[in-house]
Amino acid sequence: MLGKISKLYISSGLVEGNIKDIVYDYFDLHRDYKIIGQELAKVDKHLKKSIEYGKGIRILNQDLWETIISFIISANNNIPRIKGIIERLSKKYGRPLEFENKVYYTFPTCEELKNATVEDFRSLGLGFRDKRLYETTHMVLSNQIDINELYNLTTNEAREQLLKLSGVGPKVADCILLFSNLKRFDVFPIDVWVRRVMNDLYIHDEEEEKVSKKQIEKLAKEKFGEYEGLAQQYLFYWRRNGA
Repeated sequence: MLGKISKLYISSGLVEGNIKDIVYDYFDLHRDYKIIGQELAKVDKHLKKSIEYGKGIRILNQDLWETIISFIISANNNIPRIKGIIERLSKKYGRPLEFENKVYYTFPTCEELKNATVEDFRSLGLGFRDKRLYETTHMVLSNQIDINELYNLTTNEAREQLLKLSGVGPKVADCILLFSNLKRFDVFPIDVWVRRVMNDLYIHDEEEEKVSKKQIEKLAKEKFGEYEGLAQQYLFYWRRNGA
């Protein structure tokens, strides 16, 4: 697998540095998830069970720009449509890579999207997200928001900056913080499945939809501490697929 990835990136001229180091970093292989899981498993039987079910889960160090745009696209969307939009966006604005007689496309950089109009994005099926993608692209291009500076900020400071981007609300900001190479484990993104599992296991409110985000966040921080983001992934995966 690593050999194929190496050939693809080296032949394309995209690789900078040792391909093994790049792959290790992307899959977060330097982090000892086993030790973290053992500590989290001490919290309670529910988390222990979800960790056993989701053994092997890792949170990727995804490119920050790609993560921002991908989660803006994800708003009120489903996985097949998200995947299709990203593929069309990459095919139109990214760079082609040929590998084993098949063409792939890189995710377009901010600079590669600079000439795209709202109408161009709309033609790719973005719907109401077309304007948000356009505005965020130009906010970054004009340095209204310096996304490279986010690495130097605290989690709360980085969240405040992300919330200034068009199409980025609290949930999307937390997803970017957790799933990009900002890698902030001290956030707890909440969707319908996370609200459901937290209510089922800990809150026990008969009217689940009335359980507030703040209530869940407070509980998550108290129970799971600095690795609440990873706890969220174990609980989400367990509840969504196995519970």
